[in-house]
Amino acid sequence: MKRLLLDTHVLLWWLADDAALGPRARSLIAAADNVIYVSAASIWEISIKKSLGKLQAPDGFDMILDEEGFESLVIDAFHAEQAGALPPLHRDPFDRMLIAQAQAEGLSILTCDQNIAPYGVRLIDAAA
Repeated sequence: MKRLLLDTHVLLWWLADDAALGPRARSLIAAADNVIYVSAASIWEISIKKSLGKLQAPDGFDMILDEEGFESLVIDAFHAEQAGALPPLHRDPFDRMLIAQAQAEGLSILTCDQNIAPYGVRLIDAAA
């Protein structure tokens, strides 16, 4: 069993059945014995980008996550403190939160963002 945290772009690729999501990544997400987490930070990021007109994405992520069998990962005070304490190697605050959550919860991040690698979290290439 793997415990995977989806990066925001991976969640959107999965929902859109985008070809950018590789076959190994698809099989990891679809595997019934894996636990797939989606951070509240990703939903926040999607919501902001939608409101700015930079992204088209569905509404109702509570229902979508439930339908997909994904676990919602809340942002707690410890996650927030950890994200703020990370060295400034990556400036994206949403990715910094995902890194902090992955570190705190022992999760691997499914992503194509190589800017996350210097933080030493376990990464799985979403294009593979």
